[in-house]
Amino acid sequence: MNTTTSAGSLADRPVHRRSFLGMVAAGAAVVGVPSLLTGCGTSDAPGAVPSGDVLPTYVPIDYVEPDFPSVNGSTPGYATLPAELVRSVPEAPGSGATFTAMTPLWGTIPPTKGNQYYEAVNGILGSSIEFRITDGNTYGDKLATVLASAKDVPDWVCVPTWNIPPRFGSEIVPNIFQDLTDHLGGDAVKEYPNLANIPTDAWRFCVFNGRLYGLPFPGETITDATFVRTDVLDELGITLDVRNGQDLLDLAAELTGGGRWGAEDLWNTSATIHAVPPKWRLDGDRLVHRVETEEYRAALAWNAELFASGAVHPDAVADQQGEAKTRFQSGTSLLMSDGLGGWHEALRDNLASNPGFWQQPLDPFAADGGTPVLWKGNPANIFSFLKRSDDEERIRELLALANVLAAPFGTTEFDLVQNGVEGVHYTKGEGGVPVPTALAATELQPTYMFLVDGPIANTRVQYPGYVEASSTWQQKAAEFVTDPLFYAQQIVEPAQFASIGQPFVDLEKDISRGRKSLDDLDAAVETWRSAGGEELRSFYQEILDAQ
Repeated sequence: MNTTTSAGSLADRPVHRRSFLGMVAAGAAVVGVPSLLTGCGTSDAPGAVPSGDVLPTYVPIDYVEPDFPSVNGSTPGYATLPAELVRSVPEAPGSGATFTAMTPLWGTIPPTKGNQYYEAVNGILGSSIEFRITDGNTYGDKLATVLASAKDVPDWVCVPTWNIPPRFGSEIVPNIFQDLTDHLGGDAVKEYPNLANIPTDAWRFCVFNGRLYGLPFPGETITDATFVRTDVLDELGITLDVRNGQDLLDLAAELTGGGRWGAEDLWNTSATIHAVPPKWRLDGDRLVHRVETEEYRAALAWNAELFASGAVHPDAVADQQGEAKTRFQSGTSLLMSDGLGGWHEALRDNLASNPGFWQQPLDPFAADGGTPVLWKGNPANIFSFLKRSDDEERIRELLALANVLAAPFGTTEFDLVQNGVEGVHYTKGEGGVPVPTALAATELQPTYMFLVDGPIANTRVQYPGYVEASSTWQQKAAEFVTDPLFYAQQIVEPAQFASIGQPFVDLEKDISRGRKSLDDLDAAVETWRSAGGEELRSFYQEILDAQ
């Protein structure tokens, strides 16, 4: 599951490339998706929206009632941990077989021999999963090599969306991986109740060429926010009241001085408050790319004004983004854009040394003071696939194992996968919060969670006030959530378009820092159109026409 309860459990550990490092579990796609100008989908040809009998029927299960229910897709919050857990799958479904699995890891690979965590989880599965773990930083290269030879493919393969190799949807998926449509599509999924508990949008993202192939690791609906050090503002006697873009510029300027700067680079914030579409927007019957929109132009102008005001930390001006969180958490900058997962990570890293530390996301607002627009994040950013097999019983067993691993918060399975064995990998602290032992650091690493995961839940009760604050903020923000065009569809752009968006990544930095002007944007857009942008528009138009 993308969130958990332990002060040091799996979901509190960095497991994702760049922004995912700051959000397991908090979602990977950024609201507005600034600078993402090439696709992260996985079908090499235009495809249709999946039909109802392809997508699994959604049958929600609540073993524990949330204190802060989901609103329009917001993450439900649990202010306390249940005193009693429910075992959702009473008997281990496995046959005693051993299956191989390939997963990434951004950390130290745990030992296999004598690993009590593996033994315990495999025990509730009834079969063993033998992990072939690869460094997450080089996972894409290893994945491409493995997928190039069918005989080398493990039984179960994790595929992060950013590591998808060429021709994945058109050649690799149908020839190497198992079509799960007949096993999970429609009411067939009811044989696996925990899989049926995964929201439909996450499954939608696992459809390739009109058929269901993947098992999802669900993502957050709302993924990004603009954080402010409210504890420092309280010390300064500043009341937070930001209702439009000018208010934010004024606040950043007010906070600057005395060795302190108002903000980091707020480009993501600017794209959000100006409602810049993630990729495409439909104006009438014409597809318009984000870089062609007035919203994109306005976002660049606003961020340039922020930089020109002198309120941005000098290291951010120098594009030294790697230390942005350190600057923000130390109080030398007081506003920054970040994934929602960065909130609980900051509390984890700072409360012990600074008990008064607190950061809070700004309430959603539009640059002009009107109604804000928050684009939904990807419903999944990681998924897994089963190796194709003619042995139906083998596939059914693997899905039964997946059903155990997808158990939600409030179950013994979830607790074991996330925290390990009580008395071995953790002890219970105040409020029943799992406190990891020294052995947990050696044996417990994110592995099973990369094969399939249940619905997201906010259960980090170890940080006082966090669950309520983050859950209520999400409930409020969810009022403004909107589906972007082509939401949850698997689309990958042809290889010839892979680099035509890169100039805008550089241009966003240059215009923001005053090195170039909006006149340069006009020229860049014309170059983009002639370099393949118009062909790319036709590619997406064909997809749109097929729906």
